[in-house]
Amino acid sequence: MEISVKEAAEIIGGEVVGNERATFRAIARIDEAKEGELTFLYLPAYEKYFASTKASVIIVKPGFNRAREDLTYILYENPHEAVQKIILKYFLPGIKFKGVDPTASVSAKAQIGKNVTLGKNVVISDGCSVGDNSIILHNTVLMEDVEIGNGCLIYPNVTIRENCKVGDNVIIHSGTVIGSDGFGFERMKDGSYSKIPQIGNVIIKDYCEIGSNVSIDRAAIGSTVIGKGVKLDNLIQIAHNVKIGDNTVISAQSGISGSSKIGSNCILAGQVGVAGHLEITDNVIIGAQSGISKSLKKPGKYFGYPAKEWGTSLRLEAHIRNLPNYSAKLKELENKIKELEEKLNKEE
Repeated sequence: MEISVKEAAEIIGGEVVGNERATFRAIARIDEAKEGELTFLYLPAYEKYFASTKASVIIVKPGFNRAREDLTYILYENPHEAVQKIILKYFLPGIKFKGVDPTASVSAKAQIGKNVTLGKNVVISDGCSVGDNSIILHNTVLMEDVEIGNGCLIYPNVTIRENCKVGDNVIIHSGTVIGSDGFGFERMKDGSYSKIPQIGNVIIKDYCEIGSNVSIDRAAIGSTVIGKGVKLDNLIQIAHNVKIGDNTVISAQSGISGSSKIGSNCILAGQVGVAGHLEITDNVIIGAQSGISKSLKKPGKYFGYPAKEWGTSLRLEAHIRNLPNYSAKLKELENKIKELEEKLNKEE
């Protein structure tokens, strides 16, 4: 498929500089692109590849130094955003089949909307409802009374357990479990543990994307809630009764303990751990591998274990790295003090 540069620029609202009749057939990284491909440049770290890239078309910011005359440029303020728009228009993989596969098991008591795709061995139990234009792929299981909204895409081998609710335009990737039992046990007098029934559910609101192998536990009582527009990376644990606010993003291998509340528009980088029953306010950014041991009630950036305000944490880290130098300096001062004391004693 040959795509016109002029057409692509019109889609993103960019300006073409160079050959408006140029075309491209694929998108590639700037350091890997070949002739006939489109690339983009948005981070200064990749500018070193500009002189050697084999791409035919490149998306750059308007002020970029366009030193090469053999390239066709598309000028756009945010090249990364621009390339995403082009991918969505021309390169998004499609689903190869439509309708209900003969191996799918759909309860007579389930409600299936219009234009729904069900793949091989999908199981939809009693009382479930699936909205219009949703796609549920191979080996996915919806247990009793699950609700799936319109326009959802659920990849293979997902389990959504009883009474959970998924909003409109939600994407759930393979291997994820929605509504597994929360980790609730009562320690008995004899040292054994008695299971606390987990009778709540999970609510996932509109426009969320849930990565692969994510576990979102059902509430003990009430609901575990994933807010509108939340994006969860792979390998994340969300415990029972957690609330995550709208448009929050959480990176891989993070874990949120039970009954904690994460605000809206937050960013949690990789391997962040949040202890139970805490509150993180809106507009908080938490650096990778940080541990949250107390509530964060002030917007801003945090880092460390336990997490502290960003600037404080970096200063402490600098001092820790300098401890060997501090130790040597102290030893030197101790020796000087000892020499002075010996001198004074001799004079007396």
